[in-house]
Amino acid sequence: MNIRNRYAKVCLFLWVLGMCLTAHSLKAQSVIPVPLKMEQGTGSFLLSEKTKLYTNLQGGEAQLLENCLQALPVHLKKGKKKDTQNVLSLLITEKSGQLPTPESYTLSVTPERIQIQATSGAGLFYGIQTLLQLSVSSGAGVITVSAVEVQDTPRFAYRGLMLDVSRHFFTKEFVKKQIDALAFYKINRLHLHLTDAAGWRIEIKKYPLLTEFAAWRTDANWKKWWNGDRKYVRFDEPGASGGYYTQDDIREIVEYARQHFITVIPEIEMPAHSEEVLAAYPQLSCAGEPYKNADFCVGNEETFTFLENVLTEVLELFPSEYIHIGGDEAGMAAWKTCPKCQKRMKDEHLSHVDELQSYLIHRIEKFLNARGRRLLGWDEILKGGLAPNATVMSWRGEEGGIAAVTSGHRAVMTPGSHCYLDSYQDAPYSQPEAIGGYLPLKKVYAYNPVAASLSAEQAKLVYGAQVNLFTEYVPTPEHVEYMLYPRTLALAEVAWSAPERKSWPDFHARALKAVSDLQAKGYHPFDLKNEIGSRPESTCPVTHLALGKKVTYNAPYNSSYAAKGDVTLTDGIRGDWTYGDGAWQGFISKNRLDVTIDMEADVSVHSIIATFMQVVGAEVFLPASVTISISDDGTNFTELKHQTFEVTKEVPIKFTDISWEGNAQGRYVRYQAQAGKEFGGWIFTDEIIVK
Repeated sequence: MNIRNRYAKVCLFLWVLGMCLTAHSLKAQSVIPVPLKMEQGTGSFLLSEKTKLYTNLQGGEAQLLENCLQALPVHLKKGKKKDTQNVLSLLITEKSGQLPTPESYTLSVTPERIQIQATSGAGLFYGIQTLLQLSVSSGAGVITVSAVEVQDTPRFAYRGLMLDVSRHFFTKEFVKKQIDALAFYKINRLHLHLTDAAGWRIEIKKYPLLTEFAAWRTDANWKKWWNGDRKYVRFDEPGASGGYYTQDDIREIVEYARQHFITVIPEIEMPAHSEEVLAAYPQLSCAGEPYKNADFCVGNEETFTFLENVLTEVLELFPSEYIHIGGDEAGMAAWKTCPKCQKRMKDEHLSHVDELQSYLIHRIEKFLNARGRRLLGWDEILKGGLAPNATVMSWRGEEGGIAAVTSGHRAVMTPGSHCYLDSYQDAPYSQPEAIGGYLPLKKVYAYNPVAASLSAEQAKLVYGAQVNLFTEYVPTPEHVEYMLYPRTLALAEVAWSAPERKSWPDFHARALKAVSDLQAKGYHPFDLKNEIGSRPESTCPVTHLALGKKVTYNAPYNSSYAAKGDVTLTDGIRGDWTYGDGAWQGFISKNRLDVTIDMEADVSVHSIIATFMQVVGAEVFLPASVTISISDDGTNFTELKHQTFEVTKEVPIKFTDISWEGNAQGRYVRYQAQAGKEFGGWIFTDEIIVK
């Protein structure tokens, strides 16, 4: 072989070696969530049929971890304590600075051995998940793991996902499949939304109508049912659609989750979102008739007998510390006139119906506490006074969670702005219909569960964070996975990783790889590589004649969607794909927008334009009419355009520019938009552009 050929072969070998080392190096940095410390070593460990497995764990927990390693395509032999070469060791050790919590672990990979240490089986389990993410199949029954030193510990004890199985029912097999994915990314709480108006999903032996009747409805699709008759039927009637988990199903799910170090938290809604219960047992409502009320009658003692009997069976099935009791969106209207509720208020010296809800929450908490459990509820449980030991799940922004921790209670942060996965995750026109909103992966990843206003001591009461998937618009298992992944992975890193370890560009690269991995395992995630991203208009300010000019509101904007207040419509900032992003301003008073812009001097105007959105699921509609006018004195206006539009629900989400073009002269520009009489609802716009 001549020197030139030999040189070429050596160069080729070095290039291939370099590519392999680079691939392994990148793989070592592809862990989700990113560990606290991670240092690349030299060389790699070859894991094969000859590798021995040793653990100082005993009994069932040791078997659990051995089962986890069956995900590797090689079968490991039993090892001994004295083995130091070609061994994978799982070691329980004492608590230390490197291992401060039961879920902390260290992982050491050298060419000779792999060693995972923790103070509990949970820590070893999470070390194994990191090892699995670092493993690269080299073919021929060999797994390559790059040399690395990892020290890792979670930021929060509670890292959760809520799955709504009421609006659309999903089988126990599907739930177990999601447990596999959640555990792989170190999520440790699965909150099941088991009851709601759309269907009761858990067998309660004392109340058979809950599963014979309240678990079944007249249409499989929630949207069609909700907009239709909203009736329930017996399970054996033609066309009955629904389902429920038997108590054996629940035991199977809970045990499967336990084997993956996940706690399943049941949610039994009260006092609201209970139409299905009250249709089956109407005596528990204020009206005493089915299809009249959504809230339990708090004045009726039988209500508490029912709830305590249900919870007694629930407690037997779920060993979780927390039982979620809902507590959100109670209408309370019937309580104001119900004789039983009014008597309860008088007897208990309650001055407002909010306190009536608080009475129920306090009483249920005492029942749970007496049985060694704790109450968890949505932030409305703060109304009328928070129960002494309750934990708040803050969804209407962060205010509820902040109020809870500042008063000495735990909080789980799950604000709709960053944690509600039923929102669109990409440009709405490119996605399946959703209830509304826009929550891309980047925004979930940007969330920090600890508000800047909290002190260090208060911050310790932030128990963790959770993403939620309500399934009104998510009817199939494939659609659930599409909405869950990869955004749940972003929450996993938010809740596990130290803030200083987070990097959006780095996470995005790792998420792209995770999506491919999930697809290979049979999941149906959103294909991140094809993401369109933000509404183009929102990415840069717009310059126009009315920029910075004073706006007079002839009809007020709504305080809940004030955006930046009086400067919003002339600040040059355009909105993104959602009305809740702080750039869109909302109007619902008399269903109209009516503003006048003072241009400060007579100007020649050739174009006036505003953009409106329609999000049917959120009752946001395009205007039915628009009037654009101009004036010299701000009193007498000349109409430049008046146009009416047909408003329909056929297009779930839409963005429309409504403009005038021509030649006009004046100082004051007036823009009016009126909602239609049929649907009413909200009007949203982001900027009135004058050129």
